[in-house]
Amino acid sequence: MRWILRIHLAALWLLAMEVSSSSAELPSADLPIEQVIDQFIQQRLDVEKVAPAPQGDDANVLRRLMLDVAGRIPTSEEARTYVANGPAAKRAELVDRLLASPDFVWHQRNELDRMLLPNKPNDGDFRKYLLWAVKENRSWEAMFRDMLVGDESDENRKHALTFVKSRARDLDDMLNDTAIVFFGVNVTCAKCHDHPLTPDWKQHHYFGMASFFSRTYVTKKNLLAERPFGEVKFKSKRKDDTKGEQTAKFEFLTGSIIDEPVVERSADDIKKIEETIKAAMQKDDAPPPDKPSFSPREKLVEVALRSEDNRFFARNFVNRVWDRFFGRGLVHPVDQLHASNEPSHPVLLDWLTRDTVAHGYDLKRLIRGIVLSQAYSRSSEWTAGAMPPDAALFAVAKVKPLTPRQYSLSLLIAAHNPTQWPALDQAEQWVTRREQLENSSNGWVGHFEMPGESFQIAVDEALLFNNSKRIEDEFLRDSPDRLVGHLKSLSDNQAVIETAIQTICSRPPRDGEQAALDEFLQKRSADRPAAIRQMVWVLLAGPEMRFSY
Repeated sequence: MRWILRIHLAALWLLAMEVSSSSAELPSADLPIEQVIDQFIQQRLDVEKVAPAPQGDDANVLRRLMLDVAGRIPTSEEARTYVANGPAAKRAELVDRLLASPDFVWHQRNELDRMLLPNKPNDGDFRKYLLWAVKENRSWEAMFRDMLVGDESDENRKHALTFVKSRARDLDDMLNDTAIVFFGVNVTCAKCHDHPLTPDWKQHHYFGMASFFSRTYVTKKNLLAERPFGEVKFKSKRKDDTKGEQTAKFEFLTGSIIDEPVVERSADDIKKIEETIKAAMQKDDAPPPDKPSFSPREKLVEVALRSEDNRFFARNFVNRVWDRFFGRGLVHPVDQLHASNEPSHPVLLDWLTRDTVAHGYDLKRLIRGIVLSQAYSRSSEWTAGAMPPDAALFAVAKVKPLTPRQYSLSLLIAAHNPTQWPALDQAEQWVTRREQLENSSNGWVGHFEMPGESFQIAVDEALLFNNSKRIEDEFLRDSPDRLVGHLKSLSDNQAVIETAIQTICSRPPRDGEQAALDEFLQKRSADRPAAIRQMVWVLLAGPEMRFSY
């Protein structure tokens, strides 16, 4: 009966929120983002009669923040300093420092890269564009425009077009990836027939979106271009549709249709244009074709961003950022924004969407509000019962596996001598060290598993830690610049244990750990360097290092 009651309460909640969203004004636009988040998360917890997990301790929250905002674990000095600081405002001060740091820039570049170009990872030119865009705090709206229509003559922006160029030989890839990444919509199932799971998506939606990309091609000089004409045709699979083959309109997901101006062309004109396009695609010395007066991709950007049609673009932006920091979207899965898949907190999503549009799709602003909320900083340990509550309640933090880049950077920091990192007041030195870390991590990211919905450590990754000489040489070397070498110079076992756990786990050792590791080191005192190396290996290879919790 309890599960029936839970379903009933959830239905009442969704109904109440739907009524609230449609008939009442949203909360004031002047409220801080974190306050609105906590207000609506708590409201649903109250309806469900669920007491959330307590707030994580300082060390836990710091590590999570550093991984999510900076892409790495804290240095031991950063961890000790944060925990030792007393003011209540220290978290906001830390977040503002991180958002202004080079770590934020590099990490956002990495996160955007894995979202936008998974089919072409670590493309140097595209990553160069992303780094520039994040440094400039370029809005998501502007980046969307850069990636869809761009400007080949602009040195900073031209490589943004890699998003389309890398998919230009496959119409389905251009359409599906754009719809999923930028609009949170997967219309793949509507290609052959109307979508079987939701009435929102019909065949005409799929082919209407396809028409915006069908004229796109890449020249032999690797320039993005569009044909000035061309139609997309499809046959309806609906039994009640007797129209036969149809010509797709330029139709956006909202149903808005873009009309193309009629241009009269003779047969000779069409032939000359087709010959010019063919030459541009096959010859290096062919002149670039003229840009057509009507660009379907430009029209897609226009309609997707205008106020009456921007709900998919704006809601998807909010939902994907939320998903990244909470491990689950307000709409889940993130590529299923449609009427049959209600948000867990509809009014909250509406408020955040309004705020995001009003503030120009500012990524930093949204991130700051999310990570300052109490919902974000809850403990990931659930002790109130045998089973944690529904993940859609955000009552307890989700344990998240690190991305290959986060893991690589964190291993590099943990394995180095903690006394050799720049001090907190040496910001300029850290700029150089962070770039060095980024470059060093390039050689490791391919060895680690990319997190998925049901993440498990890959066999190759486990064997790497067990058998690789490279792990020994780079992470367990006892030279002065490495953690093992530094620990070897400490004469006191307690100091060795405290330093190792603080450096790798970003926290002090627990009582049981201190005693167990002390006994381990004493029993192996005859070969103390080997014992220290084994202890460090266990901590580096353990689950606490592999996950954000």
